[in-house]
Amino acid sequence: MAHPVLLNYVNGNWQRSAATDFLEVINPATAEALAKVPLSPAAEVDVVATAAANAAAEWAQTPATDRVQYLFKLKQLLEQHTDELCRICTNECGKTYAESRGEVQRAIENVEVACGIPSLMQGYNNEDIARGIDEHMIRQPVGVVAAVTPFNFPGMIPFWFLPYALATGNCFILKPSEKTPLTSQRLFQLMEGIGLPPGVLQIVNGGKETVDAILDHPAIRAISFVGSSATARYIYRRAAAKGKRAQCQGGAKNPVVIMPDADMNMAARIVADAGFGCAGQRCLALSQVITVEAAHEEFGERIAEAATTRKVGYGLDDGVEMGPVIRAESKARIESLIAQAQHDGARVVVDGRGKTVSGYEKGFFVFPIILDGLPAGSSVAGAEIFGPVLSLTHVNDLDEATAAVNNRSYGNMACIFTSSGSAARRFRQEVSAGNVGINIGVAAPMAFFPFSGWNESFFGTLHAQGRHGVEFYTQTKVVIERWPKEWHRRF
Repeated sequence: MAHPVLLNYVNGNWQRSAATDFLEVINPATAEALAKVPLSPAAEVDVVATAAANAAAEWAQTPATDRVQYLFKLKQLLEQHTDELCRICTNECGKTYAESRGEVQRAIENVEVACGIPSLMQGYNNEDIARGIDEHMIRQPVGVVAAVTPFNFPGMIPFWFLPYALATGNCFILKPSEKTPLTSQRLFQLMEGIGLPPGVLQIVNGGKETVDAILDHPAIRAISFVGSSATARYIYRRAAAKGKRAQCQGGAKNPVVIMPDADMNMAARIVADAGFGCAGQRCLALSQVITVEAAHEEFGERIAEAATTRKVGYGLDDGVEMGPVIRAESKARIESLIAQAQHDGARVVVDGRGKTVSGYEKGFFVFPIILDGLPAGSSVAGAEIFGPVLSLTHVNDLDEATAAVNNRSYGNMACIFTSSGSAARRFRQEVSAGNVGINIGVAAPMAFFPFSGWNESFFGTLHAQGRHGVEFYTQTKVVIERWPKEWHRRF
């Protein structure tokens, strides 16, 4: 049977793209093709953007209390179809069912927060800034906005943006990852049922040409992106050159400091989940473990045991704790980086290369890997591996650990495990990272907090989620008004 060709959702209708180039959507656990995704040409982006621009004025004037009614319906649909969405996500992304469920729950939480827009979008005012003159600041939608989202969280990351954009009165265009577009396709099929006006919510599948057309189109006023730092920088520059707002989340190399007073059992369990969960394919994955003083030996033993006993397999099978990486190319890249690390002097404590899962021998599986003693000068030390790899480094005190954390180009997250409040306080004050975890392995902010990122991990000023999302998707207007009493006497 021919694999289905995915459609674009344009101006309230599902349409087949005129694209001549397609990519296969592949189940990374089985290497089987699931569908074909079109690489939509630039002309189709123009159609989508024009439809959004035509719908923008009416949607912006729709009262916020009416706009959020659509989101209440959306929340119910997401809850009713959670299991279905989790299975689609697992099959196209490779993660476990539990990981997919957590992802969908995060999407729901963002919808819930955006339902508070009537309060979150409020401005402020002062009477009599001068005699008889009042001043007001109000928030209005930007207009037409777009998001370009990555493969690793197809059910969550679009919802860092979509509910806030719609609730604040913008028309929203999604360009999902061409590697994992099935979850977004089903989400938009569900969202078709909430009854949004045509042009308010659209999806266009594609690759680089599609993204460039989004960046260049004059009707699209704001861009949200999550992906690698190199692409984030490219999108930020191109969007800025066109006078657009941009929030671009990049890559990461997230460190965790293990103090000698930490609960080693808890730390090893949480670090293993944070490093190997989603096969290490997330921007908040832990990848560098910095052990302090006596922590090195005990923690090293415990994390090695956690790595070797982790059950790897197909994410819908019972008991599986980690799935495959997304593509054969990703697997080859990860394994080549480990070979380079060995060449540079690292010792492979746990080697997850060259293994297969019974019944899924064609899958793109990389089992957990632990490196020890990777030299700081190695190219692998600063690289975002984006796989289930932990690198162990030993230092003598917290000052050395903090310096090691800050000696990197990324700044997405940094964590510490300790029983000392003083050490934790010093760490959170001194580390250069936008998200900080204290006895937490994945410091993922709740939907009502911004998803922070610093340095090469973020390009922009306003992050995704929460109040930052509201501010990004609105522009402020200041009104200064005078109504002299004499004017009333004329009527």
